[in-house]
Formats: sequence, C-alpha cells, structure tokens
Amino acid sequence: MDSLNSNFAIYLHFFAGLFAIINPIGMIPIFIGMTGFYSSKERNKINIIANIAAACILIVSLSIGNIILNLFDISIESFRIAGGILIISISISMINGTLMNNLVKKKNKNKGLYNKENISIIPLAMPLIAGPGAISSTIIWSTHHTNWNNIIGCIIVILLFSLLCWILFQIAPYFIKVLGSTGISILTKIMGLLLMSLGIEFIIASIKVILTKIL
Repeated sequence: MDSLNSNFAIYLHFFAGLFAIINPIGMIPIFIGMTGFYSSKERNKINIIANIAAACILIVSLSIGNIILNLFDISIESFRIAGGILIISISISMINGTLMNNLVKKKNKNKGLYNKENISIIPLAMPLIAGPGAISSTIIWSTHHTNWNNIIGCIIVILLFSLLCWILFQIAPYFIKVLGSTGISILTKIMGLLLMSLGIEFIIASIKVILTKIL
C-alpha cells in the first residue's frame, strides 16, 4: 500500500509539473487565435493531431532521456540544474505576462506561414505544447525515475495530460466566455509561481547531490 501511494504521488507530481509548465489553460487564447478562421471540423482535426504529436514527442523524450544524456556525456545533476534554470525563466515570463504576449506576436508575425496541414505540428504541438521546458522536465523525470514501471506510469500520465489538453481546446470557445481574459491571465500567473517552485526544487536537489559527492 505504501508503494502504491508513493507511485501515485510520483505520477501526481509529474502531472502537476506538466500542467504548470505547459499551462494549457493559458494557451487557450492562442489556440483560438490560430484556429479561429477554420471550420469546427477542421479545428477539431487540428486539435487531435496537435495533442497526439505532442504526446509522442514527450513520450520519446521520457523513454530515451538517459540515452540522450549519455550520448553527450552530460551528468544528470547538470541537466537538472539547466532544466531548472530554463523552467524558472519560463515561469518569470508567465508571471510578468510577457510569455503569452510573445507567443501572440510570433503567431501574428508567422500567420501567413501556417496552414491547416502543418499548424497542428508547428507551432501547436511544438513548441507551444511540447516546448523546450516540457521536454527538459520530461527528460529530468526519466533520469530520476529509471524503473520501467515508473516510466510506463509516466507515459500513461502523458497520455492523460494530452487528453486533458484536447478536452480544454475542444471547449476553448466556452472557456473564454466563462473566465474571460482576466481570469486566464490570473491562472497563468498562478501556474508561473508553481512552475518557479518546481524549477527551484530541481536545482536545490541537484546541488545537494553534487555537494554530497564532493564531501
């Protein structure tokens, strides 16, 4: 029973970390802005493809995270610190409101480059959903929980998270009506604070391991 509760806590923490770093609620206005000129049928197709592609990207990152680090001879602690710094930088932009503004500007700048054939993969699947922060965080988890039971459990979590993203994007028009831009902005800032805490936790844990080895 203790082992079951421990594994559940791991999966819950992993899910919460993905939710904070990807912030699907904060991306709802971006999704609407990018797909607003498509029909409902086309928007639904884009939503499905984007979340399947993002799930595949994160699962690959989770599954071969150790191989990637070993290939470049990068220590787990170094990668966790680098990932923590990246996560903190993203959280700061979420808190001060520049992250979504930059995404909107980038979307408007490249609006003519996207069509319904490729918008699902770029930029929706990557980098909006499976961005550098999410990929880094997933690789960090793969190095921390190397047991295959935990890897499979985390893959299930990724699939469930992708399902949640799909649902949120499906009801996006209604969600915006209920929360409004102010409500979404507040939630984004809260996610930013949680994300910053997660990044700091990665860094502190890695420094502790390094100091333990030195001493």
